[in-house]
Amino acid sequence: MDTATAKFSVGEIIHHRLFEYRGVIIDVDPHFLGTQEWYRKIAASRPPKDRPWYHVLVDGFAHRTYVAERNLEPDTEGGPVKHDKIAEHFEGMSGNRYVPRRRKN
Repeated sequence: MDTATAKFSVGEIIHHRLFEYRGVIIDVDPHFLGTQEWYRKIAASRPPKDRPWYHVLVDGFAHRTYVAERNLEPDTEGGPVKHDKIAEHFEGMSGNRYVPRRRKN
């Protein structure tokens, strides 16, 4: 993916504009890669499919979400995200973002 077109990156802590939750980005898709059925059922605001979408671990919950870029903004609260899967994806924090864990080949 051309990361120059994505507003956010892996390890960045974000805030969801509509649902008021914090989270950390674990992956970025250059455009919507879900199913049409999921989009019709879940994406009620009909965000654009041709812009980046993000896989996010939700702070304080055990699930992750798939979110359109237009629904995200930088987190202003600060502090770590509490999620059971943080250690699977990140080595730790550096400043106000997470450091991605190096993938083994």
